[in-house]
Formats: sequence, C-alpha cells, structure tokens
Amino acid sequence: MRSDNFWAESGGKVGGALIAVAIFLAVVGLLMFFADKAPKRGRDAIQLGLFVAPALLLLIFGLVWPAIQTIRQSMTADDGTWNGFDNFVTIFTDPVMTTVLRNTIIWVILVPLGATIIGLAYAVFIDRSKGEKVLKSLVFMPMAISFVGASIIWGFMYEYRAEGFDQIGFLNQVLVWFGQEPQQFLNTPPGNTFFLIIVMIWIQTGFAMVVLSAAIKGVPAELHEAASLDGASAWQRFWSVTVPWIRGSLVVVVTTITIATLKVFDIVRTMTGGQFETSVVANEMYSRAFRLGQPSIGAALAVVLFVMVIPIIIYNVRVLRQHKEAR
Repeated sequence: MRSDNFWAESGGKVGGALIAVAIFLAVVGLLMFFADKAPKRGRDAIQLGLFVAPALLLLIFGLVWPAIQTIRQSMTADDGTWNGFDNFVTIFTDPVMTTVLRNTIIWVILVPLGATIIGLAYAVFIDRSKGEKVLKSLVFMPMAISFVGASIIWGFMYEYRAEGFDQIGFLNQVLVWFGQEPQQFLNTPPGNTFFLIIVMIWIQTGFAMVVLSAAIKGVPAELHEAASLDGASAWQRFWSVTVPWIRGSLVVVVTTITIATLKVFDIVRTMTGGQFETSVVANEMYSRAFRLGQPSIGAALAVVLFVMVIPIIIYNVRVLRQHKEAR
C-alpha cells in the first residue's frame, strides 16, 4: 500500500512537471510567433525577454522566494506561531550562541588576514625566482582538495593518544620528541578554534597567492625604475608602488576569502562537530535546523549570516569602483 502511494505521488509530481514544461514551451512558442509579426523595436524587446525570462524565473524561485520564506520562518516559533524578533534575541543573548558568534568573528578576522598576508608574501618572494612554477603549484595544491579532505588530513596532524602510547599525530609526535606531553589540540578551548582556523588558512593561501601574483606581474616596470632612481628601497617600492597598484586585487582576495569564511561548515563539522566551543554560525544553523529540531532558530541564524555578508559585498563594490575611477 505504501509502495502504491509512493508511485502515485511520484507519478503526480512527474505529470505536474511535464505540464509545467509544456505550458512554458507553449508560451515561448507564442511569444516567438508574435515576435516575428511585431515591429523591429518590439521584436527586440520580446527576444530580450525570452532570453532573460528563464534566468529571472530561476532567480525568483531558487533564491528570492526561499530567502523570503527563510526570513518569515525566522520570525516564528517552531510550531509556526508568530514571535517577532524573539529568535534573534535568543541568538544574541544565549551563552552558547554568543560563543558561536564570537568564534565566527575570530574566523572572519584571522582567516582573510592570515591567508592574504601569507599569499602576498609568497607571491612577492617567489616571483621570478628559480622553480617559481613548482613552488607556486605546491602552495596552490590545497585548493584542489575539498574542505572535508583537508579536514581529514589535518585531523591526522592533530591526532591525540594518551601518554605512553605511540602517537600517530604529527604535532603530538613532535612534542614527544622534545620531551613534552601530547596535547588534545581539538578538545581544549579556546585554542582549538585557532587550530581549525589554520586549516582554512592553509586552503585559502593558494587562492590569494595566485590572484596577487598575477596582479604583481601587471605592475609596470617603469614605476619601479622611477622609484629606484628616486632612491626608494625595495621595501619602500613595495608599499608605495606595488600595494597601491594591486589594491583592487587585494580587496577581491580579502572579500572573497571573508565570504567563504563566513560560510565555513565542512571543517568544523568534520573535525569537531561543533563541540568543545568550536561551532560557527553555518554549523550551528545546520545543527539547530536539522539535528536539534529548532528550524526557526536555524532560519534566524541564516538571516544573521546573510546580513553579515551584505556589508562586505557593498564595500567590495565601492572600493573596486573607486579603484577603477582612479586608474
């Protein structure tokens, strides 16, 4: 009986989808027919609408409508009753939630800063050196690894076994070699958050290095020559010539890594599961919505995450526009 219901429901869904496709094709056919009969100006408008309409429909039903539904759900209780901003009050007052927000802010500050500085330094010092391609490939290689794969690799790096047992974690084995006791790197707050951040920096440094290396190669040699003739040192040329010229690329790198960091989920989920005070907004959103049966809190966290991304995007657009006008 259950199987019959399943196939009946599946057949109904497939039939509905086929009807929707048929209606869409019929509307497109009618529009194309009338486009041939319309004046040239009207024909261009109809053809433009035909090309844009599918993307707009996907945008509306795949992004805008779910966003509206999420915002609505964030202002209701789990039973569907309206509760205004109570979920947001919980997020900003509950001790567990404040720890989550604190961790997210730490991630957003340290990951873009660390990955960009290391990537920029690597791009500057390795530029035009012997073996440049190989050295840069080694740094970029972690970008080809999924976040889950990177988390498993670093999980072995941090692996802990009690004192007296053979250590399979590299860091703990190093500590043993130096006569120290092995440490539970991922179980002890707040240091465990920083050990997770190292994984993200390791992954994102390759992206920063590639983009900034390409930008540095685009700096006109004449500017460096002129600065050298004026008596500027290598450090002064870097700050006065290179950095202003690649400012747009720096903004792109920082904002891209920042947005990726705000959405970080895989690393925390794989390595600690959000335990031991390591959870971040994206992980907590998943836990509340799908594991703890609190979809309204999960929706509110999704809205908070969305609001945190908006200023970064606005700043990115504004700085890039100013940089383009200056050049």
